[in-house]
Parts: sequence; C-alpha cells; structure tokens
Amino acid sequence: MQDKNTRKRSRKVLGAIIVVVFCLLAAIYIVVEKSGKWLVVNDDFKHATWAVILDGQSANMERNDYVADLKAQGKVDSVLILGRRVYRDRSNVDFYAEDFMRLGKFNPATIFLVRHDDPSTLSEACTVIPWLKKHKADTVLLVTAAPATRRAKRIFETLSGESPVYVTADIDYKQQYIADAWIFNRESRKSWIREWLAYAHSFFDLMGAHAFTESDSTYFSKIRSIADEEKDEPIIDLVSFQQEAEKPAAPADTAQPPAPAPSAPASDSIPNNVK
Repeated sequence: MQDKNTRKRSRKVLGAIIVVVFCLLAAIYIVVEKSGKWLVVNDDFKHATWAVILDGQSANMERNDYVADLKAQGKVDSVLILGRRVYRDRSNVDFYAEDFMRLGKFNPATIFLVRHDDPSTLSEACTVIPWLKKHKADTVLLVTAAPATRRAKRIFETLSGESPVYVTADIDYKQQYIADAWIFNRESRKSWIREWLAYAHSFFDLMGAHAFTESDSTYFSKIRSIADEEKDEPIIDLVSFQQEAEKPAAPADTAQPPAPAPSAPASDSIPNNVK
C-alpha cells in the first residue's frame, strides 16, 4: 500500500515538473518571439507635416534615405535633422544635411538643422518639442532606430501633451536590428538588451514630468533652415569646384605679334660736320 502511494506521489511530482518545464518553454518562446517585435512601433500614416531625424544613424545614412524617399513622395512637408557636435566647430548634422541634399532636389527652406550637445533621446526631445509647438506642428514623424521607436514615442508624447501627434516607423534596416530573429544576431541582441533597459529607465526619467509649452525652450542656439544658413555662409560644392579646377586651360593665342616698323633708310649724304 505504501509503495502504491509513493508511485502516485512520484507521478504527481513528475507531472508538476512537466508542467513547469512546459510553462518555462512557453515563456522563453514568448520572450524570444514577441519581445523583439514589441519594441518596434510601425504606425500607418499618410502624411506628416514634420519629420524629425534623431541623431545616431550609421555611416550608411539609412534614416536620410528613408525620409528623403517620403519627402520625394510628398508624404513629409518639412524635415528637422538633429546632430551632436563632434568637433570644435562641426556637428554630425553638417554631414547629415550634406548627404540629405544630394538625395533629391529639395527646397532648402524646408530642411532645418538642429546642432546640439544632447546625450540622449530625452534631451533631444527637450530641445525640439517647444520649437515644434511654436511652429504649430500637426503630425510629426520620429525617425530613429527600429527598437528605439516605442521608447522615443513615449518620451515625446509624455513631454508634449496632447499635441503634436507623433508617429514612428520601422525603417527596416536589418544591419542593426532583426525584430523576429534578434536572438540569432549579435548586433540585434545588443540592441534588444540596450533598448529594454533604456525603456525601463525612461519611466524613472519621466517620473513627475510635465508637458512643455512653446515658451519652455532650453535651446539657446537657433534652429535654422539650410536656406537661412546659406545666406550667411554660402555652401561651396567642392566636387564641382575640383572639376572646374581640373579642366585644361584654354589654349594660348598663337597669333604672331605685328612686326616692328622698319627703320628709316640711312642717308647717303655726309654730315656737314664730317670732312
């Protein structure tokens, strides 16, 4: 009888272990399959009055490519390009803007440059939100890395209040992040860990935060369009300048100079003072 009870208990323990293992595997599957995608917010939108390109794109300028394509299609009216200072008098935004203007014939009056020293997305939000409110922005597209979209959207929405409306998009740059297979890719794993930690920390950062108004700007330098900057410092196209310099010089004029006039013939007469 005792052996029979022991076998029953053993079966119960074994069944409990199987249930626990099954639940654990299901949890792992959910973490692996869903958590990578959950970080990415890909909103469906038809038009945005502003696109804000946050700093941090790679050397391939994938964010520039994405926004330039939207602007060429008429889905974005104006663009804010953000970039940190990287040299004494040079900023990432100088390189971003130069590349962006090569991607299409865009009106320089609709491309605005934001030079800053902001170390985080939160600081970038504090820089541009009052400016966007001042310019009555309606719908704003936030362009950042795919796994940072949920965090960026939450930060901007919290600090903006009811307006403007923010949308985010997955720019589908697989070299940085693969949402549905992040565990199998080294760069994706790094992005997954970093973004989950950053998202959790954003709750602490935004604790007690209030919505900005247009008068709350802490940005002391002007946000200016490329057209305004060209008035002060005309942009020289170095490629065209070099091509002009390499053109062969015009051939010299080979026309012979006019021959000098012949001197007067010598007189046959002997001067009076010579005998």
